[in-house]
Amino acid sequence: MIQSRGNTNQPGYILALDLGTTGNRAFVFDFNSQIVGQAYLELKQYYPQPGWLEHDAVEIWEATISVMQSAVEKAQISPSQIAAIGLTNQRETCLLWDKNTGKPLQKAIVWQDRRTAPLCNELQNQGLAQEIYQRTGLVIDAYFSATKLSWLLDSVAGVELNNVLAGTIDTWVLWNLTGRKVHATDHSNASRTMLMNLETCDWDERLLDLFKIPRHILPQIQPSFGHFGVIDKALLEVEIPITAILGDQQASLFGHGCNAPGLMKCTYGTGSFLVAHTGKEIARSQSQVLSTVAWTQLNQDGSLDINYALEGSMFTSGACIQWLRDGMQLIETAAQTETIATQVNDNGGVYFVPALSGLGAPHWDMSARGSFLGITAGVTREHMVRSVLEAIAYQVKEVVDAINTFSNISIGKLTVDGGASNNNFLMQFQADLLGIPIEQPVMRDTTVQGIAFAAGLTIGLWNDYAELISQRTIEKVFEPNLDSNHIQEIQQNYATWLRAVERGKNWEQ
Repeated sequence: MIQSRGNTNQPGYILALDLGTTGNRAFVFDFNSQIVGQAYLELKQYYPQPGWLEHDAVEIWEATISVMQSAVEKAQISPSQIAAIGLTNQRETCLLWDKNTGKPLQKAIVWQDRRTAPLCNELQNQGLAQEIYQRTGLVIDAYFSATKLSWLLDSVAGVELNNVLAGTIDTWVLWNLTGRKVHATDHSNASRTMLMNLETCDWDERLLDLFKIPRHILPQIQPSFGHFGVIDKALLEVEIPITAILGDQQASLFGHGCNAPGLMKCTYGTGSFLVAHTGKEIARSQSQVLSTVAWTQLNQDGSLDINYALEGSMFTSGACIQWLRDGMQLIETAAQTETIATQVNDNGGVYFVPALSGLGAPHWDMSARGSFLGITAGVTREHMVRSVLEAIAYQVKEVVDAINTFSNISIGKLTVDGGASNNNFLMQFQADLLGIPIEQPVMRDTTVQGIAFAAGLTIGLWNDYAELISQRTIEKVFEPNLDSNHIQEIQQNYATWLRAVERGKNWEQ
């Protein structure tokens, strides 16, 4: 068993930073892997045009400083007691900045942004889809960073590129954390750019040429678990090593203990992301599911140890609940949706297509649009809210079915996290729809837990990953309702929803 060190001034804490789509969070974990301090700041979302979404990178950095300092203060510890920092982030969001002034050249383009869909269509029409998939494990889509960086470079044409740096949010914040000394990223984030070769785990020269991105502006790719420099002393009055960086979904996978083939999780956040560990070899799916890096580290002989994964990325989950609140104003809080959905016995014949940012896996349709179908005079707010929750679960079933079709091992259990996993109606509906148990841990912030574990294990604060995972507490297991009539009804509704999705994909016709 891992024993507590008790009260000591020796470094025994981990600071975990989660730079998300809707906000930045910081958590302080003690030696017993318990949270002793945390802070959160919401980020402003900028929508300059339909289908565009931007973040202010300066705001992201300032929010990072604020939550770091606040979390440490709330933990009532000295910064000198922090042994290491781990950083996890929204992945495909990217930006350019001036390395001399430290100022971004434009706002960061968020992963949900669709502005580069025309460029993606051009690449597909040129017959490049298979080559790009073979090199990167990814489909051609505006979701990934390559076309965003290409667009940003075009927008600043004439700027002296010797003074320009590029990167995803982890790279931007790392550069600032280290006092502008370290320009790096990890393999899990680099694998989401559509610029990294999945086999060599380095930037792919063919793709850099294709997207006209100079190699020198890109960060150095490093193992996920390793030394990324130390934070500038001015931030917390002490230099603290940064020892792990992971994309948010990979951090969640690690936090759930999914470190072997066949283990998988689903995060219900802004989008839904179902990720399955596939081992040391690249697994390729014929069902539009992505091949990606889970995490990397160096072996004792200096060789790179690579863990791979398959991922189904669904762009709009928690985001459509947020839209019900902020856009449609049908609800006041996200938590209300659970009660509202249970006030009706069914969806009233209404089906929601959650394509507010196009459709991700397994469709990858950038032109699809969201819609409600089946509306009649008898439809109420309750029916519409319920149909949105049902659509979140239907999306996940599509990806589970795609992975089951590809894999010889059927999914027997789904472990979940993310804000929408707090919705008991949604989780029970998901269990019924999949016909398998849904495991809901007490600690739903598995992303930050995963990056904290990674940072602490890297420096030897903890030595036993399996022990850390075994100490996690499961709050509830949602068992599926296997009544034959119920199963038949829910599967028929799913088939109707699939037809509604096809309407959403062809909405202009």
